[in-house]
Amino acid sequence: MNLIENLNKIKTSLAEDVELIAVSKTRSNDEILELYNAGHKVFGENRVQELIEKQEVLPKDIQWHLIGHLQRNKVKYIAEFVHLIHSVESERLLKEINKQAKRFERVIPCLLQIKIAEEETKFGLDKEEAENILKTYREKFENVQIIGVMGMATFTDDMEQVRREFKSLKNVYDQFQTLDEDIQILSMGMSGDYELAIEEGSNMVRVGSAIFGEREY
Repeated sequence: MNLIENLNKIKTSLAEDVELIAVSKTRSNDEILELYNAGHKVFGENRVQELIEKQEVLPKDIQWHLIGHLQRNKVKYIAEFVHLIHSVESERLLKEINKQAKRFERVIPCLLQIKIAEEETKFGLDKEEAENILKTYREKFENVQIIGVMGMATFTDDMEQVRREFKSLKNVYDQFQTLDEDIQILSMGMSGDYELAIEEGSNMVRVGSAIFGEREY
């Protein structure tokens, strides 16, 4: 498995305005370093514990994205260094991120996770909840900045359904951009559907297995 070849193949297929997050969950430090040494510094992790362990030993200029479900009691462990939190799906979580960011005298960039999937297992806000948070968070939370939205499509082979879900998130993104000029990131698309996501307007994709190969559990 040539990781660098895989990485470069994907990078050359992306438009300049699309950022690639290499999803490194369950991957070894050596694999991450191989990509880092080839010039890629943006990695995404799903689990806080794994993220902390890697951050402690890997180069300090890596930009770590927390892309998985985040429990409020875990925020304190990543608040000092996390580059972007993709998965804000409640105001209570945003409040906790703000509190922990304040401890480290920093402003943590966040994405609002919107529930676009038709399946029940995915987390996320509905559009009205998200819009309400976007309109009111600044007066309550000065140590967070909402810079975009994220969504996960249904895990299905029905690509028309996936396209519909991506379209719905792009509509939310466009509307939120008119409400707040900080909204610049539309994070959608993973290994199996990132090309479709980009067609529908994504400017940040989260790709793991297409770079690293299938996971071994």
